[in-house]
Amino acid sequence: MLKNRGIWIIVAVLVAVFGVAFAVMSDKVSVSASSIALADQGWRANFSSALHADAIQKGQLYITDSEGNPVEVEMALLENGKTVDVPEISVGEYKLHIRESAIKGGFLKSLTATEVSFAVQEKLQKLSNAEELQKYFDQLRTLEKNNGQPGLFTNEGSAATEESADSSSVSGNEEHSTTNNQVKGVDEADLVKTDGSYIYAISETKVVITDIRDPEKMTVAKELAFKEEMYPQQLFLENNLLVVLGSEYAIAPIEGDILEYRPRTTLTSVYLYNIEDPENPELVREFGTEGDLNSARLTNSHLYYVTNVYPDFRVFQEPGNGEIRPQTYDSKNGQELQPLPYGNIAILPGTMAASYSVITAIDLADPEKNELVTEGFLGGSEQLYMTKENLYLTASAYMPISEEEKNDELEMSIWLPQQANTKIFKFALDGTDVQFTASSEITGSLLNQFSMDEYEGYFRVATTEGFAWEEAAPSKNHLFILDDGLKQVGSVEDLAPGEQIYSVRFIKDKAYMVTFKEIDPLFVIDVSKPSSPEVLGELKIPGFSNYLHPLDENHLIGFGYDTKLEPVKNSEPRVVTGGMKISLFDVTDFENPIEKDNEIIGGSGTYSTLQYDHKALFIHAEQNLFGFPVSLFSGSEDGTVQFEGAGPMIYTITTDGIEETADLLEKTEAGIEDWATGVQRILYSGNSIYTVSPTELKSYSLDNFELQHTLSYK
Repeated sequence: MLKNRGIWIIVAVLVAVFGVAFAVMSDKVSVSASSIALADQGWRANFSSALHADAIQKGQLYITDSEGNPVEVEMALLENGKTVDVPEISVGEYKLHIRESAIKGGFLKSLTATEVSFAVQEKLQKLSNAEELQKYFDQLRTLEKNNGQPGLFTNEGSAATEESADSSSVSGNEEHSTTNNQVKGVDEADLVKTDGSYIYAISETKVVITDIRDPEKMTVAKELAFKEEMYPQQLFLENNLLVVLGSEYAIAPIEGDILEYRPRTTLTSVYLYNIEDPENPELVREFGTEGDLNSARLTNSHLYYVTNVYPDFRVFQEPGNGEIRPQTYDSKNGQELQPLPYGNIAILPGTMAASYSVITAIDLADPEKNELVTEGFLGGSEQLYMTKENLYLTASAYMPISEEEKNDELEMSIWLPQQANTKIFKFALDGTDVQFTASSEITGSLLNQFSMDEYEGYFRVATTEGFAWEEAAPSKNHLFILDDGLKQVGSVEDLAPGEQIYSVRFIKDKAYMVTFKEIDPLFVIDVSKPSSPEVLGELKIPGFSNYLHPLDENHLIGFGYDTKLEPVKNSEPRVVTGGMKISLFDVTDFENPIEKDNEIIGGSGTYSTLQYDHKALFIHAEQNLFGFPVSLFSGSEDGTVQFEGAGPMIYTITTDGIEETADLLEKTEAGIEDWATGVQRILYSGNSIYTVSPTELKSYSLDNFELQHTLSYK
């Protein structure tokens, strides 16, 4: 008996040891998928590990309806081996069933979930009650628990940020500057606006209205102050109306004991001022939407803005102590925050985010009386692109993380970037009526709003898949063309392996893409046939362009950096960034683009806000002038950099070349930049140029660029 007992003890120990070892070695395979899909747009499920190529054919993955009956439906495993695509499916309630035999890796891998529930709708449906909203967040919480997937209940993966030559809004016939907008007729909010007689500029916590009718004797006409914790961010001018968009904090309404936890919420507030008399502006209306400002546009007297809302989940965990619906207020109806009605909230198909994209619209033709319309959509947003007819939002669709990737992060004690595709959501605009019309998912991630363009009914978008430093799986770049329903009709894929996109510009039926790792390839892509786009030409030169601007249909201006390869002993050469670079590209011969001229400004460390904010570009089209703020640094052979000064640089750029016209930099020996006087925007009105900083305004003669007047805001 003792002998047998000893054997059983040894067996038990071995089982325990091997059980622990198996648990350690076992790779938990997670799956992520949206709970909502539209019948004509299909549904997808993403896995953190590859599936067997024949898993679907062998019945290791199958779909059942609400009664548990198997459903005959087209289902395919995409090329990456980790995504199951169902292109079309009828309206109803479904479950995807997954057997562990479908996963590559055998007994060493196990599923976190063997069933995934989802619903298919004919068209996007609004919520009916609190239970439906609760169900959505419960599903996300379960997904997070099973997958350990970041970005669901955190702010990760969302951004509160930020076309063609024929769509550029810059006009040579203007008597004063306008914002460098992406699309003709669609104004973008900016830090500074002018009507030619007055400049409206954000200065820290206030908006300053300056009378510039006499550029040699400028005066402050009015300073607009706001409530505590309100920070103006962006401006619009619309006829005699000044629109101020800002961020502020508010205490969310709550029932119960005042000493209980009271969540604070971020609001995007909008102030509308009648400026018929700019020296005595009148506040005519104030309204706000919960969330961080993503972006704003104004077209045909209609204001549209989008906020990203992240509900307070401490409230969510204690039902009855607060509200997880987005909240709004309107001075027309009172100042109290009110949650959006459930009938104004919908779940975006394909989304898996515990956040909202909130779209607000108002007709500014009669700002005091017209209705404010706000719609909430479950699913975060990052980039925004808009025409007069359609608004597009994008969001990252993160792929599930494998156990191996999690272990790599733990071992290296660093956060590794997560591979993501891009979800695109399209909304049709009809005045203040904003209707969801289509969605799609494409491979790779977008750089910025210029990665998107709409032309003659087609939507074009450029992405980078992967990461340039991943040698085992080099990055690659794609251009996709989608139809009016966001169905893919054509593509150019796998461009510049090992590189990533640094800038994109669409000009009618051509696309220009700059990728970079060691040198700058400029690709010229013909997109005139949406079903079969093709690369026509390629130019490789040192450096790269962060922003491309059309000069005319056959010439582009690139703003970016100069680079060089520096030898490294016993290793590959490394890329060293030099001064700021302006390039003039001649694409008359699409198959043989050339860099016709270039200009290098300063040394290593030199930069301009233009390289990440296109609205910083000054344009006087009639005189072929282009300008931007510059922070000038000089580099030395030992690798150190020295700040030399900052200010605007003005160039004359024509199809013949680039010529420096005015160097208005202010040199300094202090060695540091002065944020308060750093130039943010350059404008013109009449025969004068104006530079705007947070604390001062300067005027210069357009004839000789001599300083006319300096006006301090303090």
